[in-house]
Amino acid sequence: MIIIVDFGSQTTHLIGRRIKELGVEVRIINPEEILAKVKNDKPEGIILSGGPSSVYEKNAPTIDPIIFTFGIPILGICYGLQLTAHLLGGRVVAGKKEYGPAEFRIQNSEFRIVDELPQQFTVWMSHGDEVVRLPKGFKVIGSSDGVPFAFVENSNKKIYGLQFHPEVEHTQHGLQMLKNFTEICDLNNYFKHQNKVKDQKSKVKTTAQSLKLKNEIKEIKEKIKKTVGEKDYVIGAVSGGVDSTVAAILTVKAVGKRFIPIFVNNGLMRDETEEHLKKIFRKIKIKPIVINAVGEMLKRLKGITDPEQKRKIIGNFYIEIFEQEMKKFKAQKIPVRFLLQGTIYSDVIESQGTKNAAKIKSHHNVGGLPSKMRLKLLEPLRHFYKDEVLEIGEKLGLPDEFVKRQPFPGPGYAIRIRGEVTTERLLMERQADIIVLEELKKAGILKNVFLSFPVLTGALSTAVKGDGRNFGEVVAIRVVESKDIMTSVWTRLPYEVLQRMSSRIVNEVPNVSRVVYDITTKPPATMEWE
Repeated sequence: MIIIVDFGSQTTHLIGRRIKELGVEVRIINPEEILAKVKNDKPEGIILSGGPSSVYEKNAPTIDPIIFTFGIPILGICYGLQLTAHLLGGRVVAGKKEYGPAEFRIQNSEFRIVDELPQQFTVWMSHGDEVVRLPKGFKVIGSSDGVPFAFVENSNKKIYGLQFHPEVEHTQHGLQMLKNFTEICDLNNYFKHQNKVKDQKSKVKTTAQSLKLKNEIKEIKEKIKKTVGEKDYVIGAVSGGVDSTVAAILTVKAVGKRFIPIFVNNGLMRDETEEHLKKIFRKIKIKPIVINAVGEMLKRLKGITDPEQKRKIIGNFYIEIFEQEMKKFKAQKIPVRFLLQGTIYSDVIESQGTKNAAKIKSHHNVGGLPSKMRLKLLEPLRHFYKDEVLEIGEKLGLPDEFVKRQPFPGPGYAIRIRGEVTTERLLMERQADIIVLEELKKAGILKNVFLSFPVLTGALSTAVKGDGRNFGEVVAIRVVESKDIMTSVWTRLPYEVLQRMSSRIVNEVPNVSRVVYDITTKPPATMEWE
């Protein structure tokens, strides 16, 4: 078993997932629990996660340095490396900031921790501080252009540190690094008698993993049954997206006809959403309730420009609608007590889901909810990542048209329109969105991208249309590739596809002056602009 100490990283849970993929049990704890947990659980290894704090700041999360004397292998990742250096006599300062891809080079290949790794590969960085002086006894294993101490070790004490994130999808050979650490911890794993891990993207599919997924689905259904009980009903906030669809199917399998799906048409979703949703539920012979709230939604968003405020208004409005429906059901003697949401882990962590985490944005279904609610939340996918949800959907037998569908944000077009959401700007966003999807489909690219959308940026620029001056809005196009939403890279679209999108948007969408292409990775950018 390996203990992961959570200092508030967006990817702490992801570290745990990677270690579990290697067949090793994981326990995630808060920093103040470490001494008691080490004494009681006797772990074979300890991983110190990343986090948003700076080790030299007052009240920064820390651990008792006695932990480094126990002889247990320790791996510090990002903040974990900085804290290790800080506590053992090194020096950490506000250094060169790095967010996203960086080229990493191994300078010293003699250590076990770098077994099976090439001399140079791409890693994913996300830091504003760096170690500028190593503690006594530490050696440099490798560096990037911006960070000389990117991979360090003290093999005598079995202490290792990485400034980058091996757990994220876009760090090449990240799983191999974590595998090497588990082997230093003398832990057996699923890869012991199988082909060696070549790359994090080429995850080995095994019978054991398939069985694990089957067991997880069974556990989710059992947990829903136990939570809901034998008599209570569940109403479900369904949007036609993958997350809410998979959550709904699991709930139907657990409680049957005591699940009532509700789709709130707030005017912020794509045009085909309602029909797509009805098609989903026809397959399981349940008719969703459709509530038209277009006018009221726009009324509540009038004059609102702050992204956090938008999300909270939308989240509160949803709950208000569902609680009104709950009252109607109770009047009919139908005991509705639960509200199903398709919340997944990326929603939770970005909404400050752990003690030391930073709040990136209040997702409407997490941080955007009112503090007091009559309905109890049911969130069976809360601890799963997007790609895991897709695997569950496939295992449940859902066809590709339901599972392999681009994610669409719960607040819909509202967070793809910078500034106020008006009827006019909503129409502009919808038209531009249709053009982006059509052109990607024509080029045969749509099926290969994770997410694509235009953004009404709120910025204005001068254009010349018909020999006349036009001062219109700038539209940004974002097309990305990702697996679990925790990291992403922008898609290298052919120039001719970008040209067609740009020409059509400027010509067909009123009041648009120019089109730009967003080439920012995550991190530092989030998937959506708001």
